[in-house]
Amino acid sequence: MPRFDLPLADLQTYLPDVREPADFDDFWRATIADARAAGGEVVVTPIETPLTQLDAYDVTFPGFAGDPIKAWLLLPTGAMDAGTPLPAVVEYNGYGGGRSLPFERLGWAASGYAHLFMDTRGQGSVWGNGGDTPDPHGSGPAVPGFMTRGIDSPEDYYYRRVFTDAVRAIDAMRSLDVVDAARVSVVGGSQGGGITLAAAGLAEGLVAAMPDVPFLCHFERAVGLTDAFPYQEVVQYLAVHRGAEDRVFETLSYFDGANFAKRADAATLFSVGLMDPVCPPSTVYAAFNHYRGADKHIEIYPHNQHEGGQAHQWRAQAAFLAARV
Repeated sequence: MPRFDLPLADLQTYLPDVREPADFDDFWRATIADARAAGGEVVVTPIETPLTQLDAYDVTFPGFAGDPIKAWLLLPTGAMDAGTPLPAVVEYNGYGGGRSLPFERLGWAASGYAHLFMDTRGQGSVWGNGGDTPDPHGSGPAVPGFMTRGIDSPEDYYYRRVFTDAVRAIDAMRSLDVVDAARVSVVGGSQGGGITLAAAGLAEGLVAAMPDVPFLCHFERAVGLTDAFPYQEVVQYLAVHRGAEDRVFETLSYFDGANFAKRADAATLFSVGLMDPVCPPSTVYAAFNHYRGADKHIEIYPHNQHEGGQAHQWRAQAAFLAARV
């Protein structure tokens, strides 16, 4: 695919006005407070795997409204009983995927971190090996997929629940004796990158946030710029619900990665593919350039689409994080 977005020099200075609701902070403060007040236990259960150098655990923690959210926890062998708290990485998944199987993502735990991989509620049946977390909350009329579920209002929107789950995953990780609560970082690619930005803007005291080719940024540009899904779900919705643009984009403004970036101060390493039709480069740079923290960096993949750097990006993340924990 040829490059279709702004030239790199323009991307590097691209700082658009992104719609931001006046009650953005109050909305999220109340949402997170309500979830924490709902309570619920963090349950960590050891499981058997073929792994010999890592220990695996099935985790259930309370998310939005106290709903039970599943995750996998991987640790270096014996870490749970060693008495030395570990730095931790909480990871969020891409669109449509679930937590899959516990031995699919080994890099962080093999590098000495406690690694929690969060299941995404209601997802897990598009690719990979499945998810285990239902979303018990309904919505009004929506396009197939997740982008327009509950889009009539920010209170009902699907990603209000997911982003709250992401913050509560950090809370759960910090509650574990095996984790150094002062050395927790967040990471994710695509949808997981958008969730990473939300977590970075909502959770305090993170060491690092590493959004890889992040989705869910600068919605009003993305929806008009790319014909790729999942943003096309919003286009389809608006093509049927004529005249709903202002209401839809007002809802989405509460969930825009650029608005979370304005509130995030953890060290950050982004990535961008300059030929990415799924998360156009200008939408990634909108979040990156608005990012509040001073320790911010971006890896650029000039000839890649949405796959970005793949293992090369993980290597860059590992080096970035090792220098900061």
